[in-house]
Order: sequence, then structure tokens, then C-alpha cells
Amino acid sequence: MIKGLAVLMVFQSLGELASRLLHGAMPGPVLGLILLLAFLVANKNISSSVATAADGLLAHLSIFFIPAAVGVMLYASALAETGAAWVLAILLSTVAAITTTALALRALCKPSDPPTDGHEPK
Repeated sequence: MIKGLAVLMVFQSLGELASRLLHGAMPGPVLGLILLLAFLVANKNISSSVATAADGLLAHLSIFFIPAAVGVMLYASALAETGAAWVLAILLSTVAAITTTALALRALCKPSDPPTDGHEPK
């Protein structure tokens, strides 16, 4: 498990380094996960130590949401003032994302040509 945690921390650190080199264009943890994914795809297997460490972290995932919840409580008054704008922005961006995805899917997935032998598909 320690070896697996060390591997995960190495990729976390590489992601932070890449983020600093890119001047913060993407968060370090995201870049670290992308690098880890590329590494795992290239190796075509997951070592048991990394799997054990990842499973251990996922088993206690709810703990990682505590800082975000504390942040929301800390800024509750500011959120109360601008809450309606936040809700509207979230709803509109969600509708826009779903609509864009549906239109892109419709454009990319053309219906197949009808069969040329005269028989209808079943």
C-alpha cells in the first residue's frame, strides 16, 4: 500500500510541476491524473499496490469533501447574496452543455444508408 501511495504522490507532484510550467492553465491534480492515466494505459495493467492504495482512498472519499463544505459554510452570507445568480448560471450552463452535446451527437451520428437489396431491416 505504501508503494502505491508513493506512486500516486509522484504523479500528483508531476501534475503540480506541469501546472506550474504551464502557469496554472490546468490544476495540478487534474494533470497528475491525466499523466497517471497515460502511464496506466501505456503499461496496460494496474499494479496491485496502486489498486490497493486507490481503493483505500476511494473507501474514504467522503472525507475529502469536508473542506469544501466548510468553505461553503464560511462564505454562507456571500452565497446568500449572490445565490440566485449562481443557481441561474448553473442551470443555464447545464442546459447549454446538454443542448450542445445533443446537437453534436446528432451531427456526428448520421443515420445509416437504407439497404440496397430491397429488404427492410428487422
